[in-house]
Amino acid sequence: MASLRDIKGRINSTKKTKQITKAMEMVSASKLNRAEQNAKSFVPYSDKIQEVVANIASGTSSRHPMLQNREVKRTGYLVITSDRGLAGAYNSSILRKVYSQIHNHHTSAEEYKIITLGRIGRDFFRKRNMPVDMDITGLADQPNFADIKDIAQDTVQLFIDEEIDELYLYYNHYVSAMTQEVTERKVLPLTDFSDSKKVSSSSYEYEPGEDEILEVLLPQYAESLIYGALLDGKASEHAARMTAMKSATDNAEDLIGDLTLSYNRARQAAITQEITEIVGGAAALE
Repeated sequence: MASLRDIKGRINSTKKTKQITKAMEMVSASKLNRAEQNAKSFVPYSDKIQEVVANIASGTSSRHPMLQNREVKRTGYLVITSDRGLAGAYNSSILRKVYSQIHNHHTSAEEYKIITLGRIGRDFFRKRNMPVDMDITGLADQPNFADIKDIAQDTVQLFIDEEIDELYLYYNHYVSAMTQEVTERKVLPLTDFSDSKKVSSSSYEYEPGEDEILEVLLPQYAESLIYGALLDGKASEHAARMTAMKSATDNAEDLIGDLTLSYNRARQAAITQEITEIVGGAAALE
């Protein structure tokens, strides 16, 4: 049995760990509130640009490359993870799905490109000698579009330049503070607007022509999908970390209770032993 000093030391160290995890839980809860607001406030813009693009694209014969399916020779995977751990299964669930998709659909590294937002994802693929063509780390907890503008534009340009023939986006969709869903979304080519909430019946007048408008609007729309997924992923990250830290705090509380019980039992046994020795010594003197 561990000594009283050892048990007391474990109780003290667990209490300190509990203080840390509790503080991290509160910080994540605070960040979650703002991240959730950011994600929700971006939805009206995302819905509107999708509505406009869907209306223009459905009524034009434009041959813009972002609207055309072509033979798939190389696939792009844009993966959104966090820079730090301690977020439960937030990162592992995404990476497991992406790795499975690549493993099942490709036989050579020449058949795909990987773009990562977040250190965890970048390090995961590099350790497995998988090609990470572009990456960005150190994103703020509440990122602005300017933070990812370059990598979003470069990713879209890969498709326009036919370096990739399709682009899939992987991230954790925020459902609630307790639930996040791993989401796969085909970003390019832009051929499916079935998830558009509504298609406006309004009549549009174009100045300049439709092709010129699509030339500007389509890349912006694709970039908005990436940024919207990042905001959604950040809300999920903070929620997952808050939940993980709450679980860690609860586990620490349970461990402290078990150790305190063991400490009291050991202390009671030691006191009983001392009393027995005192009584035995007194009896021996009689």
